[in-house]
Amino acid sequence: MRNSLPTILAMALLVACSPGNGAPTATAPADAGAQGPQAAEQPFVVTEIARFREPWAMSFLPDGQHLLVTQKGGQLKLVGMDGKSADITGVPEVVYGGQGGLGDVVLHPDFSRNQLVYLSYAEGGERDTRGAAVARARLVTDAKGGGKLTGLEVLWRQVPKVQGEGHYGHRIAFGPDGHLWISSGERQKFDPAQDMASNLGKVLRLNDDGTIPADNPFSGEGKVASQVWSLGHRNPLGLAFNASGELWEIEMGPKGGDELNLIERGANYGYPIVSNGDHYDGRPIPDHDTQPQFKAPAISWTPVISPSSLIFYSGEQFPAWKGNAFASGLSSRSLVRIAFDGDSAREAERFDMGERIRAVAQGPDGDLYLLEDGPKGRLLRLAPPAQTD
Repeated sequence: MRNSLPTILAMALLVACSPGNGAPTATAPADAGAQGPQAAEQPFVVTEIARFREPWAMSFLPDGQHLLVTQKGGQLKLVGMDGKSADITGVPEVVYGGQGGLGDVVLHPDFSRNQLVYLSYAEGGERDTRGAAVARARLVTDAKGGGKLTGLEVLWRQVPKVQGEGHYGHRIAFGPDGHLWISSGERQKFDPAQDMASNLGKVLRLNDDGTIPADNPFSGEGKVASQVWSLGHRNPLGLAFNASGELWEIEMGPKGGDELNLIERGANYGYPIVSNGDHYDGRPIPDHDTQPQFKAPAISWTPVISPSSLIFYSGEQFPAWKGNAFASGLSSRSLVRIAFDGDSAREAERFDMGERIRAVAQGPDGDLYLLEDGPKGRLLRLAPPAQTD
């Protein structure tokens, strides 16, 4: 029998977070609260670098001294490690509202040569419809610390555009072989996650120019289907490759059932046919173990953690954490460390950060960086404590 959601989940719903939960496991005990069974002592020093209005994502430039930060309202900022920031112009027009707006920002793997930046965002359609899009443009910086995007081209769109302001997903990642990966939420419409005429509720694999690789699992089944690598996802908000080149994804479940998934070619993860959570109106959804033809998550969480991003750590600042993953948490106001043993995973620690965390990233210096959610969201550096003699 599943546990009820904590009060903090109801608060999160008021701000359209649409948080996830998950089934009790060894890493998420059934009697755990939203902050976890016991918050781990923080083995890092937290330093504020800058503040933003509704920041959503960040990406470090190769110089190690600057990063790009998106604000959901449609602004792209170039930020220095000294906290100074300036606007980057030429950002595509976004539809702001609910969970929609300017989303992810990722550099092309060969950015040092081509200066290409990839952005995801919500765009409008006919009859009050909306959908996510991914575009790329060349970043040109100026002597004043700002810059502009030039040659913007849209590479991908959600099909179809639908009404509503939730579950865009639209995280971006580049794989070790240079392919462009996009997470696409089911936009709170349920059935499209299983519909191969739609790219909603899917993980997608494209070439870096938006064309479709010929060896995708559903190649030849139509243009939309041929984009798809995996299906049956709800609101996938984290995509990350580990050192072995495996793709992992983290997503918000319904009323219960946040998921961490190892993404496999052509696999169906079951939503909305199965889930380790239930519908918000109380209607049950069969668990994964009732229909084993669907791929079950490596971890599911109940109560909620509301995952919002995912990375694998490879730095030298925290050597004990090499190969671990970190997920940022919204309603759980946490940073969750995930440990692995082959294809199995477990929640190893949960750090109470005191605020909703929108994104986590590893900096070029090996420190961890967090973006808080909300109108005064801080960019935080997490560094090891200074060594004393």
